[in-house]
Amino acid sequence: MPLKRIGQAARESVSGLPGAFWWLWTSTLINRLGGFVVTFMAIYLTTERGFSASYAGLVASLYGLGGVVAAVGAGVMTDRLGRRPTMLLAQTSTALTVAVLGFVTHPAAIAVVALLVGMASSASRPAVQAMIADIVRPEDRVRAFSLNYWALNLGFAVSSMAAGFVAEVSYRAGFLVEAGMTLLCAVVVFVRLPESRPAPAAPAAGATGATGATGAGANGAAAEPGLLTVLRDGRFMGVVTLSFVIALVFQQGYVGLPVAMSRAGFTPADYGVAVAVNGLLIVAVQIPVTRLIEHRDPQRLLIASALLAGYGFGLTAFAHSVGVFVLTVCVWTLAEIINAPTQTGLVVRLSPARARGRYQGMYTLSWSVAALAAPLMSGFALDHFGTTALWAGCAVVGTAAALGYAFLMRGLPRAARPEPEPAADARPAEAPA
Repeated sequence: MPLKRIGQAARESVSGLPGAFWWLWTSTLINRLGGFVVTFMAIYLTTERGFSASYAGLVASLYGLGGVVAAVGAGVMTDRLGRRPTMLLAQTSTALTVAVLGFVTHPAAIAVVALLVGMASSASRPAVQAMIADIVRPEDRVRAFSLNYWALNLGFAVSSMAAGFVAEVSYRAGFLVEAGMTLLCAVVVFVRLPESRPAPAAPAAGATGATGATGAGANGAAAEPGLLTVLRDGRFMGVVTLSFVIALVFQQGYVGLPVAMSRAGFTPADYGVAVAVNGLLIVAVQIPVTRLIEHRDPQRLLIASALLAGYGFGLTAFAHSVGVFVLTVCVWTLAEIINAPTQTGLVVRLSPARARGRYQGMYTLSWSVAALAAPLMSGFALDHFGTTALWAGCAVVGTAAALGYAFLMRGLPRAARPEPEPAADARPAEAPA
């Protein structure tokens, strides 16, 4: 009987979503299954190429900087060129630059190409998120974002394990395998996914050729929202700010936690066991947890996730064994499972249909900047105040984020943003023949 209920729950979790979503989901999974380079980049540079740890850190920072540079630009491309062209351009560029990275040997060349890889690999994210918002019904979006997030983590878990075996054969093979998988992802997008960008709004009755007070353009259609529109959206920029704050906390699982465990006398293998629980737990419970939260109040969910993240990391101050570290990882992983689809769904609710790419690009930027800032901030805190202060700071930041969500979302209607959905350039519900 339990197995029957589990099967029924699984069917309900994946039912009702359009075919185009599943092709997009498949391309996401393929892309992440081939994500070898980031996993072994530091080891490749220090052992295979003989560079210093400082140089490896510089390359990692440049890769992250590429993501920061790409976030907003890719959002604009998503709205102007379309979701599909942006994904194809990003994926083919990623395949090319990753392949080149496997062959360049000069330190300056490696640094430049790593920056380009970071830009190309991050450029498809706003387009993917905007396309999900385009093709999935509002009531199913949290579930769709959760399934996409699940695919990201499943692919990362498998590729992380496979990366070690690939590296034993040839580091260069790892670069080429990732390039090939990324090209395969682009092929799936090209063959099976139609464009989903909403068409420009129809000209208003009696519109003239001049731009009027309503913002109509020369052809009578409403002017396309620009980046200033995003920056002037106070509630949305508040969400972006809180996203950055909470991302700083989540990043401590990868920048603060390994250093803290090492200082406490634990081995890299101990850290590996603890942090592996994060990916395994997401793969195991993301879908059932989503079924519990998808129709609940996003304000309460975001407040709960901020508190779980802050105090999950805060409890690390009391961890003196691998088992307790694993327990703390479970707490902040639950926060991540709740936060990721809920916050992405909130971004969609706050985004005008014709500016989804820009809004998603700005949201992506918050995580990219946090990935750059978190190592610097945690390093400063660890060096000057110690590990206890770092974890106490996480608890304080998580509490502040929870209060921020409580204030920011007051009066936000539970229904989707009242802007009508323009017709799409192509029907996305079904894959093209």
